[in-house]
Amino acid sequence: MKNKIFAALTFLASTGIMACPLCDAKQPKGFENITHGEGPEGNVDYIIMYAAIIIVGYTLFMSVKYLIKPKENDSEHIKNIVVDH
Repeated sequence: MKNKIFAALTFLASTGIMACPLCDAKQPKGFENITHGEGPEGNVDYIIMYAAIIIVGYTLFMSVKYLIKPKENDSEHIKNIVVDH
């Protein structure tokens, strides 16, 4: 069942996300064939886009960091408060 769901999501992602030829021609260099629409039009759009990339990257890094080493040895950690009582 999981393989069928994964295959369906992969198919949808590969066909629905890529830009059509008309949208591909309208997008600026470096952003071709990413998605539909015209893409970033001004400097403010690029600032917003790069800020979002930085925030998402930082969030991804911190989530992986705390999944690997969650620091549960602290006496104030919620797990230790519940287990001790």
